Amino acid sequence: MSQIDSLPPLREVIAAHGLRAKKELGQNFLFDLNLTARIARVGGSLEGVRVIEVGPGPGGLTRALLAEGAREVVAIERDARALPALAEIAEAHPNRLTVISGDAMEMDYRLLAEGPTRIIANLPYNIGTPLLTGWLTMEPWPPFFESLTLMFQREVAERIVAKPGDDAYGRLGVLAGWRTEARIAFNVGRQAFVPPPNVTSAVVHLVPKPVEPDLPVKLVEQVTKAAFGQRRKMVRQSLKALGVPVEGLLAAAGLKGDERAEELPIAAFLAMARALPDLR
Repeated sequence: MSQIDSLPPLREVIAAHGLRAKKELGQNFLFDLNLTARIARVGGSLEGVRVIEVGPGPGGLTRALLAEGAREVVAIERDARALPALAEIAEAHPNRLTVISGDAMEMDYRLLAEGPTRIIANLPYNIGTPLLTGWLTMEPWPPFFESLTLMFQREVAERIVAKPGDDAYGRLGVLAGWRTEARIAFNVGRQAFVPPPNVTSAVVHLVPKPVEPDLPVKLVEQVTKAAFGQRRKMVRQSLKALGVPVEGLLAAAGLKGDERAEELPIAAFLAMARALPDLR
């Protein structure tokens, strides 16, 4: 795919606007239009969908989202240097691109949703995990978005989709596994980016699933924080950090206490979270 719209190639856009990627902003630009189109298509057709994009930079993925038929893209960009390049995309796609100049960590994303909404982004590496955690802990649940399609370092992607017994299984895997169906769509090699990062990346697709409405997410977070806080110790020991009778937690989850956190199914963490208020 050599061209997806009437705009100049990305390399020319970046050169024209002097958009050198900044390490402190976690920036790594994607030039490959085949790749950006593939990311845009991970969650299926974008017809009639509003897409929220975080960290568009010079707009490679933005252009792919519009070319794939997104009804509208709302792009949040902190780097003022990228705004002129994004303005050119907005001019080429009247009324379909809204650019918000601001910090993605400070946005109320619910206010940006309108109709069917998805979040699709090549996230800056330095804020990817806290952004995902914020989206996964939203209340009420299911949330405003239909799905998340996000680029992470491969190591983080493995933590998101990890299952009990996996080396990467931890708090993030419990949270994502409880509230979503998560999968790694494909890997992205270092050479796809400018500048190349030090690690392989991966695109993760997450689709919200229903959860019991009366279990506050903060209780699940408290249990997983304690359990994985000393992950090599038996849960009888690590759960003491919660300050409640541990035997009550173990009984609620049907545990003996000699298990380790990385062995426990998600259901066990949920059972302990449900029992936690009555034990305080």
